[in-house]
Amino acid sequence: MRKMTRRPTHPGHILREDYLVPLSVKIQDMAEILGISRKTLSKIINERGSITPDMALRLSRAFDTSPDFWLNLQKNFDLWLAEQTSTEWQKVKPFPEHILHRDSTVISEPVA
Repeated sequence: MRKMTRRPTHPGHILREDYLVPLSVKIQDMAEILGISRKTLSKIINERGSITPDMALRLSRAFDTSPDFWLNLQKNFDLWLAEQTSTEWQKVKPFPEHILHRDSTVISEPVA
């Protein structure tokens, strides 16, 4: 796994600095365009809220971007944060190499 050393930019920061500020759009106006509350948008912009799939669709439509753009920003931020704040995932034992890299053309029965 490639380890990211710096904190990824939160999608709310990108929304604010790359879209709202240059376009001189107020939070209240943007919230109305998106069909959400000002409070919901404020949480995202202030990096206390996350981009959901529904929000990604709304933002992609408003700014002519892709929903994947917004979801990938959120995913990168969430993964980095989980890696920094939790150690539980490190307790998982990896499968042995010989099991992971065996011939993939062999179809095996699913594990029940």
